[in-house]
Amino acid sequence: MQVSMEIFWGFTRSFVVSLMLLTAVSAADFFTEVLMGLKSEFIDGSNNLHDWSVPNGGILNETIYACSWSGITCTKNSSMIVGLDLSRKNLAGAISGKNIKFLTHLSDLNLSHNSFSGKLPVEIFSLTNLRSLDISRNDFTGRFPDGISAVQHLIVLDTFSNSFSGPLPRAVSKLESLKILNLAGSYFEGPIPSEYGSFKSLEFLHLAGNLLNGSIPPELGKLKTVTHMEIGYNSYQGNIPWQLGNMSELQYLDIATANLSGPIPNNLCNLTKLQSLFLFRNQLMGSIPWGFSNIMSLTNLDLSDNQISGSIPESFADLKNLRLLSLMYNNMSGSLPEEITDLPLLDTLLIWNNFFSGSLPQNLGKKSKLKWVDVSTNSFAGNIPPDICAGGMLFKLILFSNKFTGGLSPALSNCSSLVRLRVEDNSFSGEIPLKFGLLPDITYVDLSRNRLTGGIPTDIFQASKLQYFNVSQNRNLGGMIPTKAWSLLLLQNFSASSCNISGDLPPFKFCNSVSVIELNRNSLSGTVPKSIANCQALVRVDLASNNLRGYIPVELASLPTLSVLDLSHNGFKGSIPAKFGNSSSLVLLNVSFNDISGSVPSQKTFRLMGTSAFDGNPQLCGAPLQPCPDSKEIPCVAGFGWGEKLTRLLLLCAGVVLFIMVSVMVIVYLQRGSKGQWKMVPFIGLPQFTANDILRSFSYTESMETMPSLSPSVCKAVLPTGTTVSVKKIDWETKRKRAMSEFITQMGNARHKNLVRLLGFCSNTNVCYLLYDILPNGNLAENMRMRRESIISNWETKYKIMIGIARGLFYLHHECYPAVPHGDLKASNIVLDEDMEPHLAEFGWKTLVQMNKSSLQGRISRTGSVSGIGELYISIKEELCRDIYSFGEVLLEILTNGRLTNAGASIQSKPKEVILNEIYDENGVGVADALREEMKLVLEVAQLCTRSRSSDRPSMEEAVKLLSGLRPYRKE
Repeated sequence: MQVSMEIFWGFTRSFVVSLMLLTAVSAADFFTEVLMGLKSEFIDGSNNLHDWSVPNGGILNETIYACSWSGITCTKNSSMIVGLDLSRKNLAGAISGKNIKFLTHLSDLNLSHNSFSGKLPVEIFSLTNLRSLDISRNDFTGRFPDGISAVQHLIVLDTFSNSFSGPLPRAVSKLESLKILNLAGSYFEGPIPSEYGSFKSLEFLHLAGNLLNGSIPPELGKLKTVTHMEIGYNSYQGNIPWQLGNMSELQYLDIATANLSGPIPNNLCNLTKLQSLFLFRNQLMGSIPWGFSNIMSLTNLDLSDNQISGSIPESFADLKNLRLLSLMYNNMSGSLPEEITDLPLLDTLLIWNNFFSGSLPQNLGKKSKLKWVDVSTNSFAGNIPPDICAGGMLFKLILFSNKFTGGLSPALSNCSSLVRLRVEDNSFSGEIPLKFGLLPDITYVDLSRNRLTGGIPTDIFQASKLQYFNVSQNRNLGGMIPTKAWSLLLLQNFSASSCNISGDLPPFKFCNSVSVIELNRNSLSGTVPKSIANCQALVRVDLASNNLRGYIPVELASLPTLSVLDLSHNGFKGSIPAKFGNSSSLVLLNVSFNDISGSVPSQKTFRLMGTSAFDGNPQLCGAPLQPCPDSKEIPCVAGFGWGEKLTRLLLLCAGVVLFIMVSVMVIVYLQRGSKGQWKMVPFIGLPQFTANDILRSFSYTESMETMPSLSPSVCKAVLPTGTTVSVKKIDWETKRKRAMSEFITQMGNARHKNLVRLLGFCSNTNVCYLLYDILPNGNLAENMRMRRESIISNWETKYKIMIGIARGLFYLHHECYPAVPHGDLKASNIVLDEDMEPHLAEFGWKTLVQMNKSSLQGRISRTGSVSGIGELYISIKEELCRDIYSFGEVLLEILTNGRLTNAGASIQSKPKEVILNEIYDENGVGVADALREEMKLVLEVAQLCTRSRSSDRPSMEEAVKLLSGLRPYRKE
């Protein structure tokens, strides 16, 4: 018993001593406990705060143990925490404020580049010693909390790229020490508070990319210390306040894409320290102020995409620091002033799509190192300035759609920096002076629609990076196709139609990447080499209207991606190789006006091509031409075939039966009244429900006499099998029912893994209900709103989504016949399945709605052709072009996690490096990260797709190839 008592008292003494030690630790290191509590609020998926821990044995120290942790800055004696930097730690979760409020000595708090969400805790504003508060690139939501005026020593407030809503916080204007205010990239709405003009020390103001409206307050002109102001990418009303000209220290001003109107105020000429001025994509009008020449420091001037008129002021000659001059997409006229050539630093001149005329200054490029010149779509005449490439840095020369004459400048031959040359649609003459051996980086050459002669340069094979070459419609070009033309490893497009080229087709030895060959309307002779089988990427081959002969090579039928093959108006003989019937990619085979015999392959694809693809071959038969003679025909009697008589008899009987059936249907219709009978048309994947089954699932009633009361245009319904579907409703006129039903049927027959399945439709004479699949992971827009908590936050998933969208559009544009435009491609119309595979929703719906309008006539026939008076065909063609533009905008949205929406036009004029840096930051990509190159290439595809001229955009086929080429090792 005594031993037991001794053990008990010994244990008690030890427990008391341990408790005293623990109490001592807690008392001495309160802030470590606070930080441990703060850590418990975080989701640290990457375990980046692994060193935020306390030893199991406890600590006994008069200093703060947490001072040794990552992201913590303390005073020299480790008695106070003055800095907390959790940036780029891949943290998430909501911050309550119950722990952080105790860090009262903090002067710097950085939570940027994470995925924190929820409301910003108001307790942060109790940290009155803060000098810098950076919460940028997170997903804080709700209104910006009140109380920030208590943080009177604050110098930096950065909330860039969050999801705040409501009005801009007025209280920040009371922070007299504030130098940097960044509230950009959220969903703030309403006007800019006039109080924002009262800052005393502010140097940087960034409010762009919100939902701001109202007028820009003239009080901003009182900001005498601001050097950098970005307030664009909002939707203001009214003009640019002239008072902004009083911001005497301003060096950078960006009010682009802001819905501004009226003239450019002359007072802006007073901003003599201004280096960059971006006012593009507004509705500004009037002329450019002459006094801009006073801004001697001006480096970048972008006034593009407005309604500015008049000429370029000659006074621009005084802007000796100007590097970028972008005036494209305006209503400007006159000539390009000779004085422009005196600007020594000018490297980018973009004045396309205006009404400029006259000649380009002959000294252009002589005194400057031009990099990018685009004067296309104007009325310039004369020749190319001889020294335009004298600086040795010109990589883009874009002159198409003007009235240039004379020969192409010989100086272009020595322009080794040239990457892109476009001079099509002019009146250039003479021989092509390009020496491709001296153009190591050239990728794109378009010389089409000119008056060039002398043939294609024979050294074209030395342009090792060439991808696109077009000399079409130079009717007297002549010559032959160079022997090694196909040996370019990167060549994708070779077009030389209507060029009077003669001779044989050279062998196709190295043509692995060639997808388009256009040589129609020439004088080519000989046969098509069997080596064309080496061109496994071919999609379109046009050899029409030549003097080719021989048999159609069966090797053409084996090309896996061949979609269009035009051999019409030649001298081909023999039969159509039966192997073409096995092609899954072929859409059109035109062999009209040759000497083809035998039968057309029996596959459905050929019946859909129409007779025009096979006309002019008297010995050719079979659908869609006249039937071939039947070898089992009944012997003739008295000159008449019994087979023919039997056929006529059967046709007569069929006509009588059809007449009776139509009569019965008319009688039934008249008896039932104008409501019409409900009809259910299922597609693949939907059980054979009756119309009654479907309607009951809408209205939960047994009655078939009343219309289902579906109030919204889109709703959900549960079918008898328990399957939930999405239902869209469209009212139609009786006279349009047939055409619209045929188009819906075409939509329903479209089957691709990146399309939302149309399961069927239920209709009568007045209304139609379309039944769609429902997918589990919501739409792309919703997922991007979630930002880094989203399941699409990583690059692998983003790439998968982008390539899936591209392939879905490619199927609609190139594998449906006729093509089906999506019509309304945007992030909210892209839904995700359980594997994060994207599916395009709403495809074809816009066309369907347009078909129901009285202004749009035409129909889709059962054979897949578009008939009518042309409006429908034109509408579909226009929508296909818009789809490609929208695809580019969706790529931008994905690249920027939803920040850049409807930004197609703006990225064409914004410096590429600026956009890339935003993308890299948004995706948390480091300087040496290999993903930078992939993101850069996706941006380039987006820029191609959002070009203003639809003819300059790639097809979806080309876009898919470009995106798929990012990762050739990837197995999709």
